Amino acid sequence: MKTGFKPVLWSLAALVLLLGLIVPLLNVLLMLFLMVPYVVLYATLPLRSFALHLLPVWIIAFLVGGPATLIVGLFFLIPAMVMGHLYKKQAPASRVVRTVGVVILAQLMLELLVFELFLDISLIRELGSVVRDTVAGLTEQNLMPAEWNSDYTEVMIRMMVNSIPVVFIMIAAGFTAVTQYIARRAVKWTAGLDVPRFARAYEWRLPRVLVMIYLIVYIIEMFSSGAGESFFAVAVMNLVPLLSYVFAFQAVGFFFFLAHHRGWNPAVPVLIAIPVILFPPLSLIGVLDTAFPIRKSFTKT
Repeated sequence: MKTGFKPVLWSLAALVLLLGLIVPLLNVLLMLFLMVPYVVLYATLPLRSFALHLLPVWIIAFLVGGPATLIVGLFFLIPAMVMGHLYKKQAPASRVVRTVGVVILAQLMLELLVFELFLDISLIRELGSVVRDTVAGLTEQNLMPAEWNSDYTEVMIRMMVNSIPVVFIMIAAGFTAVTQYIARRAVKWTAGLDVPRFARAYEWRLPRVLVMIYLIVYIIEMFSSGAGESFFAVAVMNLVPLLSYVFAFQAVGFFFFLAHHRGWNPAVPVLIAIPVILFPPLSLIGVLDTAFPIRKSFTKT
């Protein structure tokens, strides 16, 4: 691989992105691209050269932005190295996206666990306290509806708590998708390394083991009380709807498969995808498509 001066440019890009984290509002946008320089450097350089490029970047970032900048940088460094390693191995794009997404999701969950066990900071408990205090303050100022009571407050808190796993998955998927889209092209531009592209929609296939996991979690949810404020209780309670979203995308892939093999207008599966994603029961199509070889029945001979 011929890289020339380009790794230096990517090192500068990594530094600019890290320093940009200290700028309010702009830092949220820059986080989406923070992994890209690390992925390119790791995928195109030997490990020792990668470390040499990274060291001055982190020293300058620490001196200018402080330790918080490095903490955020370290969070994104780990999944970036995983993605770069998979690029070197010429792993399929589907495997890259799944693996990196799981790594980011695991890091988010691990942070909550560390905060709760070692720092006695519970995101769920703190979220409930903030909402209750906010509602109490608004009530004192007569800004809340007259019929509002504590039961409504608890329902709102429960809805917000239930959204935590969904938010985490959206964060992990967003960072992974943006990085994969840019880094794959950046690696080719930097070193001429062809990285496998992501499968087209009609080629999407989930592993069958997910169906078994879905059934097990569904049974657990049926026999659980649904109570509890720990992160793990919330995670178990939300695994069924989260897996439903996953199978909904598999169902979308199934309709793209039909469109591809039946010669439908490309707009048809796109229009079908909207109700499939918005109406959770339709995810059953994705479950059936994953569990059984029903696509063979629709393949032209």
